[in-house]
This record gives sequence, structure tokens and C-alpha cells, in this order.
Amino acid sequence: MKWENNRESDQIEDRRGDSGGMGGFGGGPRVGGRGIGLGTIVIALVAGWLFGINPLTILGALSGGDMGAPVAVEAPRSAPAQPADEMGRFVASVLGGTEDAWGTIFREGGAEYRKPRLVLFTGATPTACGTGQSAMGPFYCPADQKVYIDLAFYETLKRQLGAPGDFAQAYVIAHEVGHHVQNLMGITEQMERVRGRVSQREYNALSVRLELQADCFAGIWAHHNDKTGQVIEPGDVDEALNAASAIGDDALQRRSQGHVVPDSFTHGTSEQRQRWFHTGLSTGRVQACDTFKTERL
Repeated sequence: MKWENNRESDQIEDRRGDSGGMGGFGGGPRVGGRGIGLGTIVIALVAGWLFGINPLTILGALSGGDMGAPVAVEAPRSAPAQPADEMGRFVASVLGGTEDAWGTIFREGGAEYRKPRLVLFTGATPTACGTGQSAMGPFYCPADQKVYIDLAFYETLKRQLGAPGDFAQAYVIAHEVGHHVQNLMGITEQMERVRGRVSQREYNALSVRLELQADCFAGIWAHHNDKTGQVIEPGDVDEALNAASAIGDDALQRRSQGHVVPDSFTHGTSEQRQRWFHTGLSTGRVQACDTFKTERL
């Protein structure tokens, strides 16, 4: 992956070396805290343009409602210096690429893209969604609009899950940013509103659709960055597809328990994750990523 000459994001918060405190690659958003960054009217207009939904319908869904008990947010921190190590710069470069891609897409829809911050941490760190821990894998917290990652996860991805490569690592970040996009569009909040009205099995099925859409959004990032910056090298797409396969629910369950339980899936099968990433990569269109309307996942 040709990342060295790419623009590096200034939205990196480097907490590596901190002692952690109180407040997977599941990567799904922790939806228990309100964290929508754009106003509800802007969300309605953007989502309406992207998915062809009546903005009045979206406004009705987003107005009012209890998102659960409030959560504590860590005390404000001073803006840290940009990371100077190679992995820190790599993460900043990938995040910069997501900003460029989604900034363009939102701007074409007549809206402004609110950039998320990405927090590098070691072991554990406070978040607005509770204490983040390395064992959770990379994740996105909608309440503070931040992506969290302990870079030790990349060793797990490489050595335990058999998914090495810098493009596989970039895909992980792009997937989490995909959850941020869902947050800005109001999809995260709608998921939370449904939680108490459906069974666990039904909610798991909706969670799969949410995660597969984030995979598709990661593919859109790859499409736009390669189109504008020619960042993809031979073998890169295979790295991302391999990573998507390695973290499929069926693959992880076979690895951990020797059999699969489809009703417990929350992220999608290896085949589904690969296919939806490729959908975003090949089309570059948000409309092609509407996993909530398709019958075949």
C-alpha cells in the first residue's frame, strides 16, 4: 500500500504509554451513548440524499427518545503532537484518506463531514462509552465520536488470525470510520431505538446488517483513495479480503468452539464480509451499501 506520501490526519490522539483509567475487531459501535455529530436536520438531508429516504421520516425517527443512562466523559485533554513513529504515521495517513473520501461524498450531498478522532492507546483507556480495553479489539464510540485502537491488535490479526499486511490494517480503520459515518447518518441511533423492541435473535440479525454496511463503507474508502491517489498495490485487495474472511463470525466461532451458531452472529460470515467490502470497492457508491433493504446478505 502506497501510504507514505499521503496526507496525514491531524485528528490523532496518542495515549500510548498512559496508565489507562476508568471513565471487537468486532468494531461495532457502542450505541448506549448519544454522540451524533451533525444536527438532526443535516442528518436527515444527508441520509435522504444518500439512501433516497424521505427526510421527514428520518427527522421523526431522530426526534426525542431516551438513549439510556448518561455516561461519563473523560476530562478534556490538550491536543497531542502528531505521532512520529512509523505505525503512528501509517494510522494518521489512513485516517487522512478516510477524511478525504468521506469529505468528498458528504460535500457532493450538500453537507459537511464531521471528522472523527482516532485514539491510539495501550492496554486500557477511558472513553465516553466506558473503559476501552485491548481485548475488545478496535472499536468506535458514538458518544464521543472517536475510534479507539491498541496497535497490538495488528499482531493478533497477523499471527493469530492469519491476516497480515498494511492494507489489512488499513481496512480495520476504514471499517471503524464506517461506523462513524453510520453515526452521522443517524443509523446508529435508529439501531439503539429498535433494541428494546425486538428479540436478541432479531437484534443480532440487524447488527449483522450494520457491520456489513461498515465493511461496504470501508470498500468505498478504498475505491475513492485508489481513484484519487493510486494507493492500492498488487495484492492489497487480497489482504483486505483475507482480513474480512478471518474475522467472519463463522471463522471465529469455528476457531474458538469448533462449530458455528448462526443465530448468534453479529458481524456476518466470512463470505458476506468479503462480498460487501468488494461491493463498496467496485462501486464507490453509498447507495450500493444499503444492507438494510436487501434480502440477500
